[in-house]
Amino acid sequence: MSPDEIEAVLQLAFIQCEASLCSLTDQQKQILLQVVTEAVNRASLRSSANGQNGEVANPLDELTPEQRQALLQFVKEQEKENRPWKIQLLNDWLHDRNSGTVQFIREEYGPQWLNRVKQGHLEQYFKAEMSSSDGLKLKVGDRIEVSNGLWEWVQEDGPCSREWFPCTVVEISQHSDSDGSYYNCIIRFGNGAEYEIQGIYQWNRYHWRWFS
Repeated sequence: MSPDEIEAVLQLAFIQCEASLCSLTDQQKQILLQVVTEAVNRASLRSSANGQNGEVANPLDELTPEQRQALLQFVKEQEKENRPWKIQLLNDWLHDRNSGTVQFIREEYGPQWLNRVKQGHLEQYFKAEMSSSDGLKLKVGDRIEVSNGLWEWVQEDGPCSREWFPCTVVEISQHSDSDGSYYNCIIRFGNGAEYEIQGIYQWNRYHWRWFS
């Protein structure tokens, strides 16, 4: 998008905000124009680089180790409080508030980069700690994909291959037995059918992944 196209789109958004009785101040409009323009420019450069390399990497790979750790910690803290972490960041930017340890996202990467980050990208870095109490956990309403390995025998190179089906988490429950505690998860498919996954973070972790 050209600078003129970006401004036209944002001006339309400003008009819609005013129509909804939540108009922005001139300073907030200027901040949004500046941040979005810079973000689009950076994204264009990265897109060109990815095109030359022939692959699209996890956006978190573009962060320094220190930045990535700060973001992952921020995400975990927000998730524990049931606050969508992306919305928290965007609200900070809209009201020109400092985002603390993740302020660098606004200053160096912007909303275009933020929009590229999907749950599956976070999952790649959280995967090693999913079974611990500090890992990123599922919530009711999350979208995931489950493998047919949950209900039938599959082989990677056999006649019954692995398939993935999108679904929605509708219930999470904690249970315990002589071996310790574990979590079960009830999912709902697009046709309305429901299925309970036992040991969602333990023995059945291999059979589901974040929907991206």
